[in-house]
Formats: sequence, C-alpha cells, structure tokens
Amino acid sequence: MTARLEVVVARIETLALDAIVNAANTRLIGGAGVDGAIRRAAGPALNALLAQYGGLGEGQALLTPGFDLPARFIIHTVAPIYAAPGPRAEKLARLGSCYRECLLAADRAGLAEIAFPALGAGAYGWPKPLARDIAIETVVEQLPLAPTIARVVFCCFIEEDARLYRDALGA
Repeated sequence: MTARLEVVVARIETLALDAIVNAANTRLIGGAGVDGAIRRAAGPALNALLAQYGGLGEGQALLTPGFDLPARFIIHTVAPIYAAPGPRAEKLARLGSCYRECLLAADRAGLAEIAFPALGAGAYGWPKPLARDIAIETVVEQLPLAPTIARVVFCCFIEEDARLYRDALGA
C-alpha cells in the first residue's frame, strides 16, 4: 500500500487523526507555538504524564495518548535549533530523525494516519524551504519501513507555508 501525502492549512491540535506530532522541547515542559496549543487542547492530564519523563533528546520520539484532543495519540519530538553550535550535518540528521522516529512510533502502534507540523521552522529557526525538504525527503524515504501508515498530513499554520509543501509535492 502506498501512503497518501497531503497538505492542509489548519491548527494541528484540531485534527481528528490517529496521531499528531508535537514540536516539543528537550525538557518536555510546556512551550509556545505548536507545543502550547497541543498542551492546552489536550488538557492537564498530558502535562501530568509528561512530568514523569526526564526529557527527550533531539531527534527522538515519544508516543502518548491524545487525552482531550480529537487525535487518538500525540507523538512528541524535539527538533534541533538551527543556529545552535555544532556541525550542520548533525543537525540535518537530527531533524530527519524526528520524522523517521515519529513514523516508526506510529507504525509500532499500528496507526494509519499521522500529521506533522513544520518541525524546526518556527522558534527553532530552520529556513522553511530546508525544513520542508528534510520533512518530505525523510517521510518518503521512511514510509516503506512503516507499512501501517496510509496517510501522512503536513499541517501548515498559514497558506504560504502550505504552498511550499504543495509545490515540492507537485500537488
């Protein structure tokens, strides 16, 4: 089965899918942007659960229930900060790892649908075209290793960002 790739303009916390991806921070404490919106919509049980974890490394993924969200599950991942010190190649690999590990976590849970925000392209400073290219290339490359995934949604907050993804996908 070939997974369907879609681009939508929406608030990711409103999507009724098997899983949405949260752009978390390494300490798994509430942040702004996507993380803050997801936490507010999921309710206090999510914060209570995440407080039990010691944190999450860049490029790793953690699956939790969706709690009060329309999505059944949340997959938390941490993108590297673009301007942080360190070799560029390592940061590129860690951003790709975010997508790979989220897909594999969804597949292990038997999920068919997953929605990604533009990981790293907000407060973490990644140039949007570069973040988009890593997202699409990694997802397309990893889908054969995640056979339960039938639908991948790239969820953009504004139409301008969605156009970047649609152009790259030829949609």
